[in-house]
Amino acid sequence: MHLHLTSVKYIGVAGLYDYGPPGSSLQANIIAEWRKHFIIEEHMLELDTTIMTPAPVFETSGHVARFADWMVKDTKTGDVLRADHLVKNVLEARLAGDKEARGMAAAPLTEDKKKKKKAAKSAAVKLADEVVTEYEAILAQLDNYSGPELGELCRKHNLRNPDTDNEVGEPQLFNLMFASSIGPTGQHPGYLRPETAQGHFLNFSRLLEFNNGRVPFASAQIGRSFRNEISPRAGLLRVREFTMAEIEHYVDPEDKSHERFSEVRDVKLTLLDRHVQEAGKSTTVEMTVGEAVDKGIIANETLGYFVARIYQFLLKIGINPQRLRFRQHMANEMAHYATDCWDAEIHNSTGWTECVGCADRAAYDLTVHTNKTGHPLVVRQALKEPIVTQKEIPEWNKKALGKTYKQDAGIIQKIVESMDQQELVKLKGELAQGKTVITSSDGAKQWELTPEVLTVELKTLKQSIREYTPNVIEPSFGLGRILYTLLEHSFWSREQDVERGVLSLPPVVAPTKVLIVPLSAREEFDPLVKEVSSKLRKAGVFSRVDDSNTSIGKRYARNDELGTPFGVTLDFASVQNRTMTLRERDTMDQRIGSIDDVIAVVTDLVFGNITWEEACERLPAYDGVQAIE
Repeated sequence: MHLHLTSVKYIGVAGLYDYGPPGSSLQANIIAEWRKHFIIEEHMLELDTTIMTPAPVFETSGHVARFADWMVKDTKTGDVLRADHLVKNVLEARLAGDKEARGMAAAPLTEDKKKKKKAAKSAAVKLADEVVTEYEAILAQLDNYSGPELGELCRKHNLRNPDTDNEVGEPQLFNLMFASSIGPTGQHPGYLRPETAQGHFLNFSRLLEFNNGRVPFASAQIGRSFRNEISPRAGLLRVREFTMAEIEHYVDPEDKSHERFSEVRDVKLTLLDRHVQEAGKSTTVEMTVGEAVDKGIIANETLGYFVARIYQFLLKIGINPQRLRFRQHMANEMAHYATDCWDAEIHNSTGWTECVGCADRAAYDLTVHTNKTGHPLVVRQALKEPIVTQKEIPEWNKKALGKTYKQDAGIIQKIVESMDQQELVKLKGELAQGKTVITSSDGAKQWELTPEVLTVELKTLKQSIREYTPNVIEPSFGLGRILYTLLEHSFWSREQDVERGVLSLPPVVAPTKVLIVPLSAREEFDPLVKEVSSKLRKAGVFSRVDDSNTSIGKRYARNDELGTPFGVTLDFASVQNRTMTLRERDTMDQRIGSIDDVIAVVTDLVFGNITWEEACERLPAYDGVQAIE
């Protein structure tokens, strides 16, 4: 896929990657499918907000205080490691060594010598059964440990830096945001955004207006985010700059149902809930989304709806459902803004990796930005039936209040107006007797009030508008992680030749859809190659010509590795009879027909209108021989 660290002539800083032509094309196709699956199908409002963000935005959202990971330092070299990753890597290596010692499995082989140095060494050492159980329990709830608890684990189990075998110090918090400054003198501090979400929330009022003041609705954004990872490893799975696709779906806090939930109710998912993990287990259960919501395992219909839609999207682009699960966050690992969160975790060579998060952020973000800016980020909903209530209301004689109590007047007013109905009824009774006494919140001052200054009256109030802060359900996709795991899930080798790799990418995301292979470089082939190329282009099918002088087999093998699903071959019979063969990547099955018939079939295949089985009904099998007069 041509993925490499920046750059050819410079030493790459870990966690920064460039995508070559096939990688860029694969990412663009995944994004195009994401846009169709979510933005178009769900009528979302698309945004493109700024990457560079003034510091007050992230101070208000809580990111400056809380967007951090725990790190530990090698006591001798000063190398920095992420604390939870250190615990995970060392314990997993010890468990692998235990399995090898028991003859249950071979230690994992690492081909790359550079990786060998980085990975925790797994020596074949048998562990006591209770130690194995303890390690497995720690790993099952690893994300639930606080920093001090991670430090305690390092001491208790003698967890050292696997690169140097040195001890590590106490865990410290490290904020993951890249700090910057805005303006020529740097007078405005800023940050590169670690997520696109805050851009959505700052634009909420405009989005609500654009949607004619109606909720529910969703905004969506695809863009770059930045996190200053402590020690990025494992290729694209942990990087410092990455593309995210995020949705913020705004709902009424009193009604989190979803009008299309019935469409996904029967989607079956593999779930790992928080209670199982907190009990030190990793046992998953299979159940439908409907059942999970009915039982309260998934908090509400809207959250369940998006979990199911995430599942459908990942399958559509080629993720193996057997290597996909949804894991619920435990109490301690929950982000500061979330009330419930499920991660779509995809299994790969490094284990289970979170690739999509689906969180219920409640009213957190809109509330904190409202409080900070004074601009209400609320929905005003006209009620069909006005709500009529009776309330005790304090009425002031402002002139008498100011004259009698001078600078204390404001404080007195505030104390009375913060009273609940019960306290006001009591106050009303005392005033009817001639006077009442109120006390300051710290108890230091008292004031006597008379009916001349204050009266309390029962009034009938009619409310025709309901004002509320919407809750937010947020599916958040790390596209680089999805791309990487998709490559792992799609790659295999042919039985007859293990050196011949195949990347079984679905046509919808494959970088090149059709390979055009002319048998010869002779001039009489040129008009046909141009014609086929032009007709595919007009049909909206991305194709490329491979007219190199290597054999057809080698040309196809090379493009099988790039994931090209279909190939068309032009030979001498094509020149004479205007026929062309069509080859399918995974089966290597070949069909034959007229140039126009083959183009029509391959176009339908690429756009998912027909399956390969249906294509075989439209085109006869090619037996390897074409009649040439």
